[in-house]
Amino acid sequence: MIKTIITQSNYIPWKGYFDSIAHVDVFVVYDDMQYTKRDWRNRNVIKTPQGLKWLTIPVEVSGKYFQKIKDTRIADQKWQNSHWDTIKQNYKQAACFKEMAEWIEPLYRNCKFEYLTEVNLYFIQAINAFLGIQTAIRYSSEFELAEEKTQRLVNICKDLNATDYYSGAAAKAYMNESLFEKENIKVHYWDYSGYKEYPQLNPPFEHGVSILDLIFNTGNNAKQYLNGNP
Repeated sequence: MIKTIITQSNYIPWKGYFDSIAHVDVFVVYDDMQYTKRDWRNRNVIKTPQGLKWLTIPVEVSGKYFQKIKDTRIADQKWQNSHWDTIKQNYKQAACFKEMAEWIEPLYRNCKFEYLTEVNLYFIQAINAFLGIQTAIRYSSEFELAEEKTQRLVNICKDLNATDYYSGAAAKAYMNESLFEKENIKVHYWDYSGYKEYPQLNPPFEHGVSILDLIFNTGNNAKQYLNGNP
């Protein structure tokens, strides 16, 4: 049995993103998809005393042609220090900030990549290592991609010899499951309910923030607050 997810890279994603990676054998970074504005590709939210705050990586975007996520360049290389300063200001009172900052601050200070996908995977891989997630990572650019959207996913699964494909619940609205059935690939949809709350700054509690919130508040106990189940 080989389980896989095929999804776009996100910037410092929420805990559910890492749960999904941890549950499968292969995580395929689907960055041949079109870059979309005001999405999770280049931004995420943190908690502050004033409520939720977006941290956004500035990127170069042209509306005149199809721009793939993997071809999206960083527009300003000064964003790293700004993001870290904002994170520090809002999490310095968190229970585990000091010890976690020892490895997270250098990630920001040393993040000098040209492309958005490189930045996202840089953080994702570092957080995977912290959480003990050893799932293999592949890139959609390694595969020959079909024109039809669902067939693309099926073909990638076939190339990986995958028996089970996992996706978010929103995919039910557009995915042709019969194409998976023809290849004897089982389709599963994630259920992100049932997460335990943890000691979090600035109530009310919010699950859908960057996983950095969980890490700064719970430190080495962070993995205890992941579900580990689809």
